[in-house]
Amino acid sequence: MTAIAVLGSTNMDLVAYVPKAPRLGETVTGRAFRTVPGGKGANQAVAAARAGGEVVMIGAVGADEFGVRLRCALTAARVDTAALRTVEGASGTAHITVDDEGGNSIIVIPGANAAVTGLEAGDEARIAAAGSLLLQLELPLSAVLAGARAARAHGVRTVLTPAPAPGAPPSGSWGTLPADLLAATDLLVPNEHEAAALTGLTDPLQAAEALLAEVPEVVITLGAAGALYAARGAEPLTVPAPRVRAMDTTAAGDTFVGALAVALGEGRPMPAALHWASAAAALSVQRPGAQDSMPTRAETDAFAAARPGAAS
Repeated sequence: MTAIAVLGSTNMDLVAYVPKAPRLGETVTGRAFRTVPGGKGANQAVAAARAGGEVVMIGAVGADEFGVRLRCALTAARVDTAALRTVEGASGTAHITVDDEGGNSIIVIPGANAAVTGLEAGDEARIAAAGSLLLQLELPLSAVLAGARAARAHGVRTVLTPAPAPGAPPSGSWGTLPADLLAATDLLVPNEHEAAALTGLTDPLQAAEALLAEVPEVVITLGAAGALYAARGAEPLTVPAPRVRAMDTTAAGDTFVGALAVALGEGRPMPAALHWASAAAALSVQRPGAQDSMPTRAETDAFAAARPGAAS
């Protein structure tokens, strides 16, 4: 099995389903409400575990009912939670609105995640034992940096999802990601909006080329259009996404990253890994929720095999 460490957030998602998202000052009537485990870190951990990885989660939950449920959800997905601390106060929450087209808007309140400011005893050893470390930006930047540096010191592939997206860069300069974090990143996986926020460039190919000045490999996810891969010294390639009817796009990107990490850890060539990860993400958007929507390895295998794709 592919060993993967995740240093990231764990949130309870409070999800409201509405025909159309409200505008500022507008009140609308929703059709359903759910509380489901989420957080970009926990989502990627569950996605990787369901894809067949051996996953350890490093982070924190609060000393509340949500914290108990969040830990149980990870354990049920066979994620190792020995490094998931319980701290005083509330767990992180994400307040999500999902419309009938499957689009979403999200407000994240960090809660216990804000207590993760660095690595604790045993965390570096857990990272060193993994083949990949998955990072996002829902923890304090000091913790993300510490994890990336530990991974680099031990030769572990670092996969960074730059979300939530940093602010738009001024005057064509870079966004707010520090140079030493980018220097310790092997694979950067933004969506097209995050890539634009980082570079100031709205064209994904141009953004990818700019990102390669800072990191050796980039995958920009393009939603229904698939994914763009670029690497230094190689021609870029695009892998189309399977055509499906989206019900809820929450955590589709996290599903993609978790599955991609497993595929790369198993030694699959990048085009095949992207095709497989895109299949996992396509399955997830056809189901409601975040972690609840993530497919098993068998489901992804069957779906990908039924929809052979080619990179271009």
